[in-house]
Amino acid sequence: MAESVPTTPIEAPVPAPAPTQAVRALRILGRVGLLVAALFSFMLALELLKAGAAGMAVVLRGFDGHGLLNALGFGWLMAYLVMSGSPVAAASLGLFSGGSLSLFESLGMLNGSRFGASFVVLFTGFLYYLRGIRGRGVVSVGVLAMVTTATIYVPALALAAVGLSQGWLLGFQPRPPALLSSGLASIYQPVAAFAAANLPGLASFVAGFLLLLGCFRLFDAVLPSIDSTALEQRWSRFLRSPGKMFLLGLLVTSITLSVSSSLSILVPLAGRGYIRREQTIPYIMGANISTFVDTLVAALLLRTPLAVTMVLTEMAAVTLVSVAVLLLVYRWYQRGLLAVNAWVTGAKPRFAVFVAILAFVPAILLLL
Repeated sequence: MAESVPTTPIEAPVPAPAPTQAVRALRILGRVGLLVAALFSFMLALELLKAGAAGMAVVLRGFDGHGLLNALGFGWLMAYLVMSGSPVAAASLGLFSGGSLSLFESLGMLNGSRFGASFVVLFTGFLYYLRGIRGRGVVSVGVLAMVTTATIYVPALALAAVGLSQGWLLGFQPRPPALLSSGLASIYQPVAAFAAANLPGLASFVAGFLLLLGCFRLFDAVLPSIDSTALEQRWSRFLRSPGKMFLLGLLVTSITLSVSSSLSILVPLAGRGYIRREQTIPYIMGANISTFVDTLVAALLLRTPLAVTMVLTEMAAVTLVSVAVLLLVYRWYQRGLLAVNAWVTGAKPRFAVFVAILAFVPAILLLL
């Protein structure tokens, strides 16, 4: 008779212990430390941009770039290159503070950065399409982001230009807390002065812009992130109301500080059928307002009152146009956008022409 082999019972895996209160406190302190480091680097980057503005002006003169439309194309193309609009928007303020751009040119570059950021959403949809998530939903969000941005921002840009020329908000110029501004300035200003003295103008601008890109990556790591699953589970009741979707777009973009990130959340939701194309339009409208929050912070930290006025005027103009559309003509507006979207995404040649137009329009604006 064969001798039985004793067996050892398989123990169930022990769940990892929950982090203690001390560990949680250390994590919070670590995040706070990273946030302070990101803020310091952000202010240093803005100073480097301002110091290198003269070198960047030489580049712009090489393109014969001047005026609002040229600056619009320049900001649009730069956002394409870095696949993000926020660093370009902040750079437009640095160039204005350094004297390389006029007020209206900075306004144009600021708006161009928003057009370029919308392309990131279209590119995200294209990547999902390549990964096998088929259907027009994954690219429709990107097309709607571009068309919604254009139809809101073009009249808002005209309204903001009139507002700046008339000085509607000149009397309202908030300033950052003196303790925060002076405390960090005592640290970063010597570094910025050293860099400005030892780097050529254009090199100083490039260093500042690269540092700015790193800052926004750090902000993305530190600030709360919202994924598409959480959005669908927690906020599904908001998805059917245009007004609530508008507020949701405002909220999510205020948290993420990135319109590219907050709009890209919609791509997998649309691809899986959790959200219909028409439901994304008011969300995009809301996101296109709160995307200026980080730009407003940059204007405050630059201590250039007119830059603050410019950003506030642009935010007010986009808000007025968006609310007017939402309250007065939303159903007609929605039908028009959906018709354009259906035509563009209905055939591959038309979609290719649409993307080609997006590629060439900013270059044409820059060279006008």
